[in-house]
Amino acid sequence: MIRLFLAAIIAASFLLQAANALDDLSELKEEYERPTEIPYPDHNPYSEAKEDLGKTLYYDPRLSASGTQSCATCHNPSLSYGDGMALGTGHGHKKLGRKSPTTLNLAWDELFMWDGRKSSLEDQATGPIEAAGEMNMSLEKLDKIIKSIKGYEAVFKKAFPKDANPVSVDNLAKAIATYERGIVSSDAPFDKWIKGDESAISKEAKRGFMLFNGKANCASCHSEWNFSDGSFHDIGLPDNDIGRGKFMPNRKSMQHAFKTVGLRNIELRSPYMHNGSLKTLEEVIEHYNNGFVKRDSLSDQIKTLNLTDQETSDLVEFMKSLTSVDEGVVLPILPQ
Repeated sequence: MIRLFLAAIIAASFLLQAANALDDLSELKEEYERPTEIPYPDHNPYSEAKEDLGKTLYYDPRLSASGTQSCATCHNPSLSYGDGMALGTGHGHKKLGRKSPTTLNLAWDELFMWDGRKSSLEDQATGPIEAAGEMNMSLEKLDKIIKSIKGYEAVFKKAFPKDANPVSVDNLAKAIATYERGIVSSDAPFDKWIKGDESAISKEAKRGFMLFNGKANCASCHSEWNFSDGSFHDIGLPDNDIGRGKFMPNRKSMQHAFKTVGLRNIELRSPYMHNGSLKTLEEVIEHYNNGFVKRDSLSDQIKTLNLTDQETSDLVEFMKSLTSVDEGVVLPILPQ
């Protein structure tokens, strides 16, 4: 009788632990639920006409000094809004110092560029245009060019009907920013899983999710639905680029610090890191596992992980579950 009683207690204990584990997993899944709407700022509210204009400008190479580069040159939807190269290519086909970051899911960010030097998407929109090494177009010349293209007059007026002089660089930036806010990845297998479809991802990906939030410590920086804390960290890459440190010279933790990238569709954006130095997701995990440079500015989140080969494989499978099949982009007809 006593044995039966003890067995019942043990069974109840296991059931309670299992129930608690399911509750914990449910709560963990909730942290990654997608937002229901895109945030647009009060100073630049959404309109379909503004988004359409922004899309047209995004693909227009006449915004560059050479007449051959557009925003989409480095942020191509076919390459998850990157360019597929380790380092970007700028004016005169010269290599830039950093990889072209994706424009995917930027609507939720507060700082932009690898080093956070732009504080709004509107400011970011004209940054590469006027950068000498990138599109090399002065804003003064840009203003003249868009005003000289007669076909733009009507679409700018439609997008900014209350402006006395709608064709302007300021409105160009607002339109591109509006379009970029709408560049959002769609539901991935992972999203279906957290909504309750247990067959949506593999058992390896599920193990990877637990590692991601546990032993591998990934979620300490790659958090919430877009898998980014939007902050800046020195992750121990062996190069001389000080990143955010250029703008925060007196803050030790910002030396060699770069923006945490979102992991949505990450398998489509190799090579990885701000300098494109790691070719595969396996190499990325190995870097975090024990391949980082140890220095004073190294993020507190970076530590030796002692991951096994199987755990590395599970993490990669999990990250692949974040890949969505997004709707194709129909290129605009440019105004003449």
